[in-house]
Amino acid sequence: MNLNSTPKIKLTIRQSIAKFLETLLQLLYRRTILLLILFFFAGVTAAVWNMSRLSSGLVKWQAIQNTALYAQAIQEARTVYSSEVVDRIKAIHEDLIVTDTYQNQMGSIPVPVTFLIELGKRLSAENPGMSVRLYSDYPFPSRQSEGGAKDDFEREALSYLRQHPDEKFIRFENFHGRICLRYAQADILKPSCIGCHNTLADSPKKDWQVGDVRGILEISTPIDRVMKKTEDGLKETSLTLAGISLLGIMGITLVIARLKHTAKELELRVIERTADLRKANEELAVEQEKSERLLLNILPEPIASRLKDQHQSIADGFAEVTILFADIVKFTELSSQVSPEELVSLLNEIFSAFDRLTERYGLEKIKTIGDAYMVAGGIPNPRPDHAEAVAEMALDMREEIAEFNKRHDSNCNIRIGINTGPVVAGVIGTKKFIYDLWGDTVNVASRMESHGMPGAIQVTADTYERLGDRFEFEARGEIKIKGKGEMMTYLLIGRKC
Repeated sequence: MNLNSTPKIKLTIRQSIAKFLETLLQLLYRRTILLLILFFFAGVTAAVWNMSRLSSGLVKWQAIQNTALYAQAIQEARTVYSSEVVDRIKAIHEDLIVTDTYQNQMGSIPVPVTFLIELGKRLSAENPGMSVRLYSDYPFPSRQSEGGAKDDFEREALSYLRQHPDEKFIRFENFHGRICLRYAQADILKPSCIGCHNTLADSPKKDWQVGDVRGILEISTPIDRVMKKTEDGLKETSLTLAGISLLGIMGITLVIARLKHTAKELELRVIERTADLRKANEELAVEQEKSERLLLNILPEPIASRLKDQHQSIADGFAEVTILFADIVKFTELSSQVSPEELVSLLNEIFSAFDRLTERYGLEKIKTIGDAYMVAGGIPNPRPDHAEAVAEMALDMREEIAEFNKRHDSNCNIRIGINTGPVVAGVIGTKKFIYDLWGDTVNVASRMESHGMPGAIQVTADTYERLGDRFEFEARGEIKIKGKGEMMTYLLIGRKC
């Protein structure tokens, strides 16, 4: 979250609203009649479009319902034929032949599928433009030329309904030169059909089971004529609405003079108020931006946000962080050789370089005391690699001092101490805020620096254990630390290749 961006965004929104209102008032004043005509025209257009959409939707919905009833009737006819006609006749005439070529054999009747196909052809003949088809991936030999899928719709219907046999596959498209509803549903095998399909000699598949998708029943119904009648009706309605709109415009123009007078007064008030508001907002934004920049230079962004929201002291416990203390050796000697202004400039050059390193490694600068520099890793946002990041910065700090000596022909050195462990971090008091750390981990890190050697980076055993496999160390051995007694320490030499 960028704390500086919020007031700018609010100011921009207010200015945009004010400008829009000003433009709208000018248009109302100068082009009132034109705007009214445009608004009425837009309203009529929207109403006609909505009626057209509703009418089209109703026509399509009705077509789907009617076609679904056709499909249900055809399927039920085939089921009744199979269970009530074929089975009963075969029970009476055991030598009855049930075949798809029944027309060429005396004493035979059509199989249920053929019966369904013939029924579809008669329905198509009695309803011009309507088409009823039954197709499958396994057409009987006599229907190889017409029993399979013939176009993209039929192939897609087969693929979809094989996966979703209980659903319907519907599309409105140009079919045989007319806008049609193409309605397809799965032809699912029922117990009365299994025996026939699995025993007929010319059956293309003989391992059917109840519930399998035998094929697709498709009914195509033209809807272009109904749509044409609907469009004609909408045109008449549009003319009526246009006439009503003209009458409305004529009535509204009677009050235009008063509207103009009121709009002029309102325009002047809005302009005055907007100017005052813009000036106040600009001044507020400038001051707030200054405050935000100053606050973020003092406190970490998450802490600054919390402090503004809570208005109370902040204290957080961290299970593990890494603390670094650095002190510039012989800087006191240098201070006696240069002017105060030059001393501050040199110290600022060194600490600015350190500040850039904290940003590079995502660490948090805590404070400076004289020529000492304190930085922490793992706060205020915990991170698993805080020890590695602090070690990297320590090595780079040593290199920065070496570069500084080259530029200024000086012999300054740096002494660094690092420790890892738990701390408490927060902001206390009501004036001159600072984000600070407390705890034994901080004290030990300070002792590592004060008991260290010039040019060396001394770390505790806790830090060494977290870095030993990625960095080179030299054991310094046990040294006496004030307040802690004998402690094992190590010197960070460099990075492992």
